[in-house]
Formats: sequence, C-alpha cells, structure tokens
Amino acid sequence: MPNIKSAIKRVKTSEKRRALNASQKSALRTAVKAADAATTGTDAEAAKAALIVATKKLDKAVTKGLIHKNAAARKKSRLAKKLNAISAQA
Repeated sequence: MPNIKSAIKRVKTSEKRRALNASQKSALRTAVKAADAATTGTDAEAAKAALIVATKKLDKAVTKGLIHKNAAARKKSRLAKKLNAISAQA
C-alpha cells in the first residue's frame, strides 16, 4: 500500500475507474450478444431495436475509450449485415 498521499489517491481513483469500466464493458457485451441473438431469430423489428441499442452502446464505449473505434465499427457492420439478411428473407 502506498504511503504518499497522491499515490493513495491514485490507487483509489484507478480502482473506481476500473470498476466503472468493467461495468460499462459488461453492459456493452450484453447488448451486443442480445442484438446477435435477435438477428438469429426471425423477428426483424426486434432485431432492429436490439441493433439500435447495441450501436448506441458501442458508440458510447468508443467515446469513453473502452474499445477502439475500428472494433466498434466492425461489430456494428457485422450486426447490420445479419439484420439485412433477416430483412431480405421477410
């Protein structure tokens, strides 16, 4: 454990940030999995709603620095491609 005041504060703030980042990243993964699951189904409307939520979370994660912008773009693109496949079938 650090003895210096600034180091003690740094440990506290980094622990707070770590917990917040973990929470946000978990919510992001959940949203992406939900969108992925919705696109494997047949309901295009539910899939579209899930895609909008996932896209919003991905964009937010990029601005917070949780994931790289290209990773978010790749995930959004793959989800959109699956949604388009469902829409074409219906």
